[in-house]
Amino acid sequence: MERLVTTAQAAEILGISLQGIHYRIKKKQLKSIKKSGKTFVYVDDYQELKDNKEPIIELKEFVPNETIKEIIKAKDEQIDILKTSVKWMKKQYISEISRLEKNQKRIIGVFNREIELLQSAFNEMRSIYKPQIEFHTQQAAMQQQSHKEQYAKDRFMTLQDFTLFMKRNNKSEKEIKLIILKAVQGRDKRFIYNKKDKRLLILNEDFSDLV
Repeated sequence: MERLVTTAQAAEILGISLQGIHYRIKKKQLKSIKKSGKTFVYVDDYQELKDNKEPIIELKEFVPNETIKEIIKAKDEQIDILKTSVKWMKKQYISEISRLEKNQKRIIGVFNREIELLQSAFNEMRSIYKPQIEFHTQQAAMQQQSHKEQYAKDRFMTLQDFTLFMKRNNKSEKEIKLIILKAVQGRDKRFIYNKKDKRLLILNEDFSDLV
């Protein structure tokens, strides 16, 4: 006895997928009708019993060998397409890596040439300006030394100059030596005596109090 059911109900009754139902309808292995835009399938009680008890026999009945061969063929074609795609992608990947490596080598080469040019320019400029720099450095050192000497000359006076100054003020050699000795012993800031070098420095200041 046949019953009219929806495709979803038929799939549940027969224990197959919804795609399997549509496949059987297409191959006219199941009777169907359309109502209000929906597809309905005729299922008989024997067919239901048979599908539930012998699913393997039913699969053989509704999926013939030719169909299986077509599915396998389609599967093999898809595998071949995927293999071709993978091979192409691998080739593209290798090509891109090679291109990047070439670009990297080219960029490194450009950088190395730029560095060589800069080094060459630096050496050339150094050879040109080094004598001038050394000359100016020496001049600056000499000027600095001259300034130091001039500063010392302006700030200090020699023992000879101090002696002449005191003689002009009617002081004898003995009196001058005594004046210096008393000044050092009295820690007169105008007289600086270095015990280590045994050297006397006399500041160039007013000595009117000593004459």
